[in-house]
Amino acid sequence: MTATRGTRALLGVLFLAAATVGAWLLWLGWDDEYTVDAETGASSGPYQPWQVIGCALTLVLLAALAGARLSPWLVAPVMTVAFTAAWSWRAASTDDSGLWVVGGILVLVAMAVGSTLVSLAGRRIGRRMAGRPT
Repeated sequence: MTATRGTRALLGVLFLAAATVGAWLLWLGWDDEYTVDAETGASSGPYQPWQVIGCALTLVLLAALAGARLSPWLVAPVMTVAFTAAWSWRAASTDDSGLWVVGGILVLVAMAVGSTLVSLAGRRIGRRMAGRPT
């Protein structure tokens, strides 16, 4: 049985959403400890720079590959909603100040811009490699 184009797109979107949430879980979802500087008392975290870099690179790879296979106008909203929802779920459950909303908005904007640009580039490169017009 051959899958229709719509079925393949739906499966691609579901896989992309799961992979995006998986990237969050793999790199950031498990870390909820803040580091406190003994001298100043200032806290930072919970993420280390290597975690954020790894997560960003994973998301770039996902967006580029998905953009080559699916419409970037589908890739960007799926990745944005999936990652922002995962990040916000954890942030809301651990923040008593309510400032997680500001972070959530920043994550939403960054994901929207980043996934759009990278998936458009992935689409363009994928078409060029396949010999199709961009």
